[in-house]
Amino acid sequence: MRTAGGRLLRNFAGSLTVLAVILGIAFGLPAINRMVPADLNAVGGKAYLVGGGVSVVPPLHAQVDASKTRPAADRGTVLFLVGPVRYVIVVAPFGGGIEDAAAKLRTKIESTRGYQVAGGEDSINTGSGLKGVGGGYTAPGRIGRYAVFLASGISIEVTVSGTEVGLSDEISAIEQSVASITYQS
Repeated sequence: MRTAGGRLLRNFAGSLTVLAVILGIAFGLPAINRMVPADLNAVGGKAYLVGGGVSVVPPLHAQVDASKTRPAADRGTVLFLVGPVRYVIVVAPFGGGIEDAAAKLRTKIESTRGYQVAGGEDSINTGSGLKGVGGGYTAPGRIGRYAVFLASGISIEVTVSGTEVGLSDEISAIEQSVASITYQS
């Protein structure tokens, strides 16, 4: 009886140890992950390669959120944080015309809960000669601007969102940045 009781006690202690390790992994690692900030690097004022041959000069005080940025040879995504404003550029292969690209971006915007495209679209050109269209959108407590450009079989989607005050403070610098978008095949 003593042998069986000792074995049961060792098995119980071993089980508690395994449980402690599992709980440490299940709760400890996510807690450590939340303590590590997203890698925010100041990148403003110099050309930044988004991907797919597209580059942009972000506003001077822009930071890039590396956790939401994915450059590649034929596509890319970058999230700039300009004060309280999110400034996103997505580059992807695309086979349609500018109207198709604009419709795709409007659908993407309106598929986000509460977001709606507001008003019409205007023609937009970058300093390098890319032609596109752009407009605005709203959501509860947020407003935004969007633009889409086409270049040699790729689309360049730009979305900018923030509070009304935040966006009005940063929109001039962001518009200059959008005008700096270039494509090199």
